Amino acid sequence: MRTHLIISTANELLRVAASRIIYISSDGNYSNLLTSGGEIKMVTFQLGQIEEMIHKQLPEVASTFIRIGRSLIVNINHVYQINISRQQLILQDRDSIYTLSASKEALKALKEFIEKSI
Repeated sequence: MRTHLIISTANELLRVAASRIIYISSDGNYSNLLTSGGEIKMVTFQLGQIEEMIHKQLPEVASTFIRIGRSLIVNINHVYQINISRQQLILQDRDSIYTLSASKEALKALKEFIEKSI
């Protein structure tokens, strides 16, 4: 079972444990990957391409990565709180809390997905 996501370009290779990925956000033609410990790594792939990499490389854990709207992929193992009325998603790792904004529709869908998986 593969446990690391590998993102490779002509000049760089990034290998990160799937469990350490908190979220991945879109930044135009790039994506920002936030790992536990607060490290942000910019990669030269669009969010859709990263989503495909996750499904191809990590099929056993791909269902823990959920696309939220057009600009965010979150690791549901790090979801701490969803506040639909404030349009707020709070993620947590061992040391830190990360607060993100998302649309009400995206947060409702995420909440329903997590509730169904209980």
